Amino acid sequence: MNKNAWRELGLSDKEYQMIVEQVGREPNLTELNMYSVMWSEHCSYKHSRTSLNLFPTSGPRVIQGPGENAGVVDLGDGWAVVFKIESHNHPSAIEPYQGAATGVGGILRDIFTMGAQPVAFLNSLRFGDLEDPRVRYLFDGAVAGIGGYGNCVGIPTVAGEIYFDPCYSNNPLVNAMCVGVMPKHRLVLGKACGIGNLVVLAGAQTGRDGIHGVTFASEELSNESEEKRPAVQVGDPFLGKLLMDATLEAIEKGLVCGVQDFGGAGLTCALTETAYRAGTGIEVDLDQVPLREQGMKPYEILTSESQERMLMIVDPGKLKELEAVFQRWELSLAVIGKVIEGGKVIARYRKEVVVDVPAESVAGGSPAYEPESREPGYYKILAQHDLSLIPPPDDYGKALQGLLSAPDIASKEWAWRRYDYSVRTSTVQGPGGDAAVVRLRETGKALALAVDGNGTLTYLDPYAGGMMAVAEATRNLCCVGAEPIGITDCLNFGNPEKPEIFWQFKQAVKGMAEACRALDIPVVGGNVSFYNEVEGEAIYPTPVVGAVGLLDNPEKTCNIAFSRVGDLVCLLGASNVSLGGSQYLKTYCHQVAGRLADIDLEFEKKLQVLLRILITEELIVSAHDLSDGGLSVALAESCIAGNSGAEIELNNQVSPILQLFGEGPSRIIISFKPGNKDKVIKLSESSSIPLLFLGEVCGDALIIKSDGDIILKLSLGTMKEAYEEVFSCIMR
Repeated sequence: MNKNAWRELGLSDKEYQMIVEQVGREPNLTELNMYSVMWSEHCSYKHSRTSLNLFPTSGPRVIQGPGENAGVVDLGDGWAVVFKIESHNHPSAIEPYQGAATGVGGILRDIFTMGAQPVAFLNSLRFGDLEDPRVRYLFDGAVAGIGGYGNCVGIPTVAGEIYFDPCYSNNPLVNAMCVGVMPKHRLVLGKACGIGNLVVLAGAQTGRDGIHGVTFASEELSNESEEKRPAVQVGDPFLGKLLMDATLEAIEKGLVCGVQDFGGAGLTCALTETAYRAGTGIEVDLDQVPLREQGMKPYEILTSESQERMLMIVDPGKLKELEAVFQRWELSLAVIGKVIEGGKVIARYRKEVVVDVPAESVAGGSPAYEPESREPGYYKILAQHDLSLIPPPDDYGKALQGLLSAPDIASKEWAWRRYDYSVRTSTVQGPGGDAAVVRLRETGKALALAVDGNGTLTYLDPYAGGMMAVAEATRNLCCVGAEPIGITDCLNFGNPEKPEIFWQFKQAVKGMAEACRALDIPVVGGNVSFYNEVEGEAIYPTPVVGAVGLLDNPEKTCNIAFSRVGDLVCLLGASNVSLGGSQYLKTYCHQVAGRLADIDLEFEKKLQVLLRILITEELIVSAHDLSDGGLSVALAESCIAGNSGAEIELNNQVSPILQLFGEGPSRIIISFKPGNKDKVIKLSESSSIPLLFLGEVCGDALIIKSDGDIILKLSLGTMKEAYEEVFSCIMR
């Protein structure tokens, strides 16, 4: 072994000494490679796990929290929902199609590994300025990869979000979420239980693709990153579909007692984590691993991240029946070892022991760091930006047109029409609204699904931005009438070893945790993605929240559309807004600055409860969360969705620019029949939630008045053209 080989593998001198102490000797090169991948930031969370302890992870519905392949939450009626979100950022920056596709494939396996039938995909994407040809290449490739894998496996992609900013130009974010359902009794964990049970490898053959992929994901990108293209895995969705169906059949028939996906760190991760969780050991023969390339070395076999592979723990008496299942799906199985006592992972290659390490050390023995944290210099400077100097537009109509055609706000139909969002015929509401709704045929209920995050807001105020990410995701579930029951998170940040970056991370996590506690929402799993930097320039801190809600009656739901002439239009919720961090400031002043509007979490909770009551009692026709672009954009989106106009009167006490383009949390646009007016007023008053009457649904244009004068008038056709044709033009 080369002197200081551990440094070349990304381990520090201190970490190497810890390994020597835990193993009781110097590790050989194969063992050192195993430690390198498992002690990488991507696998070990060594810079983040102390902060993650702030999250509430338990609750009356939680069956399985963080620490397994995915979180599991009770739906009642003997059923459970399984969900998780993960990043595939660095691979997508190098090879966008395969990076995104294997991100989808990896998160899919996390779900069916638990015994759940996947029912929906979601995604959260960030890219640079679309004027840049390379950004367009990355964007087009990632969207194609998401659709290419998801469509082939027959799981609908029902919701997502896409944002653009120069800070993501060379380091895009591709966060993939999957949701599945299962009878509770079918839950299988990733544990190597039962001394003498067989260790079985199922699915694809092992190649050299993806070797040290997790190490690649645990360092900053640079001009040399293109040379690491071999670290990007290659997916096979058709094989992935077969593996899913065969695995679910095996679990349903009780043929396996433990299942683990081959994700980051490959066989190393699957062996050490399953043994560590069970408190057992595993002995394997690497010569029994089916290879698709000749001459692979032991460390390559152990760290390869070839896709579509699964590790199963099987009672010897059930092996033949398991083989029959996989043969029926035209998949191969290979018995590569067995479960042993003693807590060690032992691997042989050509009859020689090449690995003999404690599973607990490899999978759970990495150090936990608490890096220096320091408030960045920009923070107070940007917070003091004088927002009163922002000029009002010369033409409010043209200003709204411009916002509707801004890439952050414009319809993302160009992307989601490339996804099959109605396959399986359970999609009640698909992309384009506040949350997706997927019917559960087994129970008659439905799931509501949303994914939300805002890097701009978190950059300006990480603590408030973290709170707002949780609040918006759960509020969007409530906009379709669902009760939020759990979240998963994907925390995308720069280099945690830089004090200013780690300050952003700590503050954001603190804000998210506080919001979760106030709203009684458990965090049941997630992913931390650090080192999202190129040549020392970090992305905006971007926490993304995937939220799951439960609808008892999918017939009692809402969408965002103004669909009935004569309905009253009201603003429900908070009045405080700010132009700080707004889309108006970004689009027209080309600035990211200013203080954000305050968020009151107790008020937010009351608003969400009220909204669910209004929908459940069928008192409102539409509900739409106010976020990017503020009131003006929300009104326009509701008009476009319902193909109806509206006439609105502003409050004379507040400037039109602030009312129309200011942004803030805890605000919903609702519409309802005039006959329900008294009931809506009574409920809002009893909940202490302000209700401001704005106008009514009418005509074929959005007309906005201030002090009786029309200050904005846009026809439906003009709004649709601005909102719906942007990406078709840009991505030709």
